[in-house]
Amino acid sequence: MRLAKIVGTVTLCVLATGCSWFGGDKEIPDIPEQQLYEESISALELEDYQLAVEKLQMLEARYPFGRYSEQAQLELIYAYHKNYEPEAASASADRFIRLHPSHENIDYAYYLKGLTAFEQDRTFFERYLPIDISRRDPGAALDSFESFSTLLNRYPDSQYAPDASKRMVFLKNRLATYEVNVARFYMKRGAFVAAANRGRYVVENLQNTPAVPNALAVMYQAYTELGMTDLASSARDVLLANYPDYDLRTYRQENKTLLETATFGLLGSSEEPLPPSRPSTKATEQQTKIEKKRSWFDRATFGVFE
Repeated sequence: MRLAKIVGTVTLCVLATGCSWFGGDKEIPDIPEQQLYEESISALELEDYQLAVEKLQMLEARYPFGRYSEQAQLELIYAYHKNYEPEAASASADRFIRLHPSHENIDYAYYLKGLTAFEQDRTFFERYLPIDISRRDPGAALDSFESFSTLLNRYPDSQYAPDASKRMVFLKNRLATYEVNVARFYMKRGAFVAAANRGRYVVENLQNTPAVPNALAVMYQAYTELGMTDLASSARDVLLANYPDYDLRTYRQENKTLLETATFGLLGSSEEPLPPSRPSTKATEQQTKIEKKRSWFDRATFGVFE
């Protein structure tokens, strides 16, 4: 009986340690903080962004208050961005901004957050095919515009401010054109009040964009349909005073297909924007030694304008 107990105890011990004997979970070796950081930087320079993400995540987990902690958090935003993980990049940027509001490189966090949303708004097909992105929902474009706007307002002397400013011009034109497309969508369905409001939004909030004359034309036609002659005349006068060569017939409902007419505009249109959504105005070193290693850091402002 005693022998049976001894055998049973030995068996349990063998089973308990069996996983480590036969290829179970292996203990990850302890890697010094500096080595882990340098490996992550090497991965970034080699454009192995998945490996860089893994190294930086490990660095954060093992050395949350270490020498390279803050810098690693910045690197991680960039690694997520380049690894096509926009949600993770944006969340990491928000976390860095919340934890280090007075960090000397916080402008870079805002810039990367805006850049991530900017790229998210432009898919692969839209970059290389003639697709009109102004007909898509502008959610990511609005997020990008907000981040770049915060960067310019708080850090106007930032090295990233010039590039952010150029991208904001592009985004502003994109948002204005989207609004006009939505206004045309409403005009075709007889929602003249909604169409006029969209046009007015562009004129009042998105000035100096190519979409302004089209917005004024929409306002003129919508107010005319509503019988609001004073407002219609005012919109027309402003339009012709600033754009004397503009053809007001451009936005009249014409050339409808048979299918579009038969279905009261629900089908057959070649100019359908996505179901509209109202744009919102949301109320979102080691340096000297490190910068020498990071040539990839300077390439973060890669060009998208052609």
